[in-house]
Amino acid sequence: MGQLGRWHIVICSALFFVKFPVAMHNMAIIFLSPPPSFRCVSPPGISDGCSADCKQVEYNRTVFTETIITQWDLICDKSQLANLSQTIFMLGVLIGNFGFGVWSDKKGRRPPFLAAIVLQLVAGTLAAFAPWFWLFCILRFITAAATGGTMCTGLVIVMEIIGKKWRELFSVLYQVPFFLGHLCLPLAAYFFRDWHHFQLAISLPVVLLLSYYWLVPESPRWLFTVGKLDEASKILQKAAERNNLPTENIRSDLEKTFKEKDSKDETSKGNVVDLFRTPNMRQKSLILIVTWFICGLTYFGVAQYVGHVEGDIFLNVAVSALLELPGTVICIVMMKYFGRRVSVMISCALTGVGMLCIAFISRDMQSPIVALASIALVSMSIAYQTFYLYGCELFPTVVRNVGVGICSMSARAGSTVAPFIVGFGTRNYLVPPIIFGVLPLTGALLTFFLPETKGFVLPETIADGEKFGKKEGKVKT
Repeated sequence: MGQLGRWHIVICSALFFVKFPVAMHNMAIIFLSPPPSFRCVSPPGISDGCSADCKQVEYNRTVFTETIITQWDLICDKSQLANLSQTIFMLGVLIGNFGFGVWSDKKGRRPPFLAAIVLQLVAGTLAAFAPWFWLFCILRFITAAATGGTMCTGLVIVMEIIGKKWRELFSVLYQVPFFLGHLCLPLAAYFFRDWHHFQLAISLPVVLLLSYYWLVPESPRWLFTVGKLDEASKILQKAAERNNLPTENIRSDLEKTFKEKDSKDETSKGNVVDLFRTPNMRQKSLILIVTWFICGLTYFGVAQYVGHVEGDIFLNVAVSALLELPGTVICIVMMKYFGRRVSVMISCALTGVGMLCIAFISRDMQSPIVALASIALVSMSIAYQTFYLYGCELFPTVVRNVGVGICSMSARAGSTVAPFIVGFGTRNYLVPPIIFGVLPLTGALLTFFLPETKGFVLPETIADGEKFGKKEGKVKT
């Protein structure tokens, strides 16, 4: 079916747009629970809304008519519940990544992908009508699991149908719709100031993705791997026809390659223990797990932090999201000229320095704070995008899926912690910028101990992985 043709472009473009609603749901908490101002109105004479004597509070509804905070009074001793709702959401993404990933390995990529789309549409829509906070959290958890499913299975399909020479570019381009979704979020919130309407606005468009039932095929690579050569052959023939390539030898070539694969399978298996069995593999695996945790925590933390900065929340979020788009171009250029390792180190260091600078300026200087936080967010998005490719290249082929899967779960675990760090800013505004500054600098330092992968033959076996990174173990391509 070729390296890249019309068939690839149509399917990949469709799969890219799955990330659009994923971003909106992931970042929705910024506008679902913006910090409100409030005052005590009963009994008269008490100004402190958190006083034990206060019986009723009045919210400032100038910007938002209703949020989950104002509807369920998530203030004072219940203020952390809003952050908990986002932690529950991110936990759902983590479980969705894992659960749908296992399902896709056993039953194919297409069934869990389509199921996740339906689940995301139904749960996301129902969440808008939740009468109780905990039901809202449960429905958001289900929505999150579905977004995790569409993300992981969608990316796998893209990587499995694209030729090797295009994977570096497409692994980065796959993130662009996420940034576009993030950018459109303040626009949706601007027109829908009630959280119920806002939740519907980001959920109902998923109905368009139901068309993927007819558009997105099963991964021919997965069909080939499990021996379903007839089905794989039919899909490859359609792809070849669409790309104006010959179709006569597809079936015979598949059978020949499958027999060769069978003879190699016995020596090609690995498991999670192999990631930590030997010293060099153990060091690389642990560093990647920790740095991915830092990336997940910092990226989603800084994104939420921008929504807590004083000033126009719509403009602040829009500016920070807009800057992520050129960040994709910068990421591609950096990986090409600096390699993976240096790109991660530079972007993590910029994030750390930017956030630490915020800690040393007055909190009233809104424009510099938004500018520095935006630079930090863009830099961390570059690190995030680079790490997806970097991890795939560092782990040997036989444990690549399990290695990247564990790292992805680590990043999601980090994102579950982020809301509470942002929430601490209401007590001490220095806590978020200091934590979001120190951690990326730590990540940059840890990355220094990882080997560069650009321009080298990548490891295939566990033995290759143990050698890779040592002076005698890296071979130029």
